[in-house]
Amino acid sequence: MKAKVAIVILNWNGIDFLKKFLPGVVVNSQLPNVEVWVADNGSTDESLSYVKNELPEVKIFENDKNEGFAGGYNTALKNIKAELYVLLNSDVEVTQGWLQPMIELFDNNDKVAAAQPKILSESNKSSFEYAGAAGGYLDKYGYPFCRGRIFDELENDHAQYDNDIDVFWATGACLFIRSNVWHEMDGLDHDFFAHMEEIDLCWRIQRAGHQIKCCPKSSVYHVGGGTLSKTNPRKTYLNFRNNLFMLLKNLPPEKVLFIMVIRWFLDGIAWLMYLITFKFSHVFAVSKAHIHFIRDYSKFNAKRKQLKQLGYPKLKTIFRQSILMQFFAKGKKKFSDLKWIPNSQV
Repeated sequence: MKAKVAIVILNWNGIDFLKKFLPGVVVNSQLPNVEVWVADNGSTDESLSYVKNELPEVKIFENDKNEGFAGGYNTALKNIKAELYVLLNSDVEVTQGWLQPMIELFDNNDKVAAAQPKILSESNKSSFEYAGAAGGYLDKYGYPFCRGRIFDELENDHAQYDNDIDVFWATGACLFIRSNVWHEMDGLDHDFFAHMEEIDLCWRIQRAGHQIKCCPKSSVYHVGGGTLSKTNPRKTYLNFRNNLFMLLKNLPPEKVLFIMVIRWFLDGIAWLMYLITFKFSHVFAVSKAHIHFIRDYSKFNAKRKQLKQLGYPKLKTIFRQSILMQFFAKGKKKFSDLKWIPNSQV
């Protein structure tokens, strides 16, 4: 029988996180017809032995190689049957009662295709966490930000974002998604490997006419940077490269050239800032990202053509201004400072 919910934790040599957080996931997810899975991405540590010996109630899917975040989940979820998938990072601490409000959100609104709980910091539990906070958005030039986090500026959670509104993207750290929508969208783009693939997926989901939500009645705590820290040049490379891929795939025809040119200019400024601050590994990472974008342009332009059938609706969850300008020039460090109501014409 198909499960109601399958909580799927992608693991690659993450035994320490599994030991710390997986028992809590099991204890706090004991609802009828809910399964907990570890999808292993070709680990060479003792991860699988630990799960099999200490938590035999957890189901295991074994991949024979590391396919990254996107490829690992795509492979695993082809083999897992449930109405609702939960893509849960191994470095997430779930809370008592975290699951029920999320399930109710989907049961009560069939337009919602994907959602996330509030993402708070595991090390400072009164603060939002970088990867998702209270739901993500995109500005006119493709820069992501969140309710509770703009660039590296994190807010404390005072229930200021506990209202129910649409968001543009839900974090891959704890992503709830209807399985039929997941398969309809062909899951994550495996060519992203890791980073921004969930934003690309959420963009495609909205183009298909579905909604994305943040459910403030549920919260989890995220360590963050468990695989790649924010200072790792590999992360810089993936973020710059994948952002360009995402824009090429999803921007409407009348905007794609203009915005791509603007982004190359802005990325050039970032490159220069890394250079003058002697962060040469990041200079190389940005350069490599743009070189690989040019190299793979034809592949992603073909994907753009395949997605043309979804159309290019004007999404009200896109911030029609520059978040760079708002943050750096106007000093608006908090989401509430933007005076913007998502899903409106403002």
